Amino acid sequence: MSDRVLVLGGTGWVGRLVAQAWVERGARVTVLARGDRPAPAGADLVVADRSEPGAYDAVDDVEWDEIVDISSSPGHVAQAASALGERAAHATYISSVSVYAEADRPGADERAAVVEPLGDGQPYDYARAKVACEHAAAALAVRVAVIRPGLIVGPGDPTDRFGYWPARFATATTESVLVPEAAGLRAQVIDVDDLVAFIVSSGARGFDGVLDAVGESHPLGHVLDLARDAAGHTGEVHAAPADWLERHGVAHWAGPRSLPLWLPAEVRGFAARSGAAYRAAGGGIRPLSETIGRVLQDERARGVSRSRSTGLERAEELALIESLRAGR
Repeated sequence: MSDRVLVLGGTGWVGRLVAQAWVERGARVTVLARGDRPAPAGADLVVADRSEPGAYDAVDDVEWDEIVDISSSPGHVAQAASALGERAAHATYISSVSVYAEADRPGADERAAVVEPLGDGQPYDYARAKVACEHAAAALAVRVAVIRPGLIVGPGDPTDRFGYWPARFATATTESVLVPEAAGLRAQVIDVDDLVAFIVSSGARGFDGVLDAVGESHPLGHVLDLARDAAGHTGEVHAAPADWLERHGVAHWAGPRSLPLWLPAEVRGFAARSGAAYRAAGGGIRPLSETIGRVLQDERARGVSRSRSTGLERAEELALIESLRAGR
């Protein structure tokens, strides 16, 4: 008899790929979501709003082999655990490496301290919310895996972060590109297909525990060079010092008017976690060049010159390069 799998969400990016992978494995998959997007092919859709009473009424009479949850709302996870916890043999909660309290030590692993969980009535904080979700997820099933991915990248990424670089180099072609001075900085990502494969395989074997799902840590300059080579960029590359970028209103990491992947030097451990437990548990890590190639192909399909939620608009970048050249 095939596995019965419930994916809470299952119509977004990672959740959808998890549901698809379980379908391809031969499982009977149900996704519970608001219904504003279709279910993956081969999966059943239960339309429900997890903020509403009775959200799990349609799925609380099934004995589930696996439940997968990725929510960042502690209330959603706690309610799911209350409704379904006695119905599941195993559950996987997808958390984040953002939960760790400190990010200044390269090589840190799952034993590092996490931030305090978000309490009722407190202002929302992503890291603290994820910790609270982890605590709630402990009651989702008899055995629970808590997977803490690093920066998830790959085709379909809705965040516009990692894809910014191959897309920008592809857009610029023979023209200039602005990058941060990268000495001492690192980047660490996990390819979404590697992550999904691990989530499904670890769920199938009933993995019980906590681990960081992260790829290899690379010098940021090397990552940018790989993106440039993949895009065939032949223009100049202008490296700006951190203090200059900050004075000119360029943000770290993500969001408008930012340079994605660029982090402050004091959080040098954020992109340099150990990952040993993930590898020992069978987690796959494909070559970074392969991931960049996949991302670039996806970016070309979506439009490399499109307006993005993260990064510098091209006009902003060219104005900054002019200022950098002029010594302003």
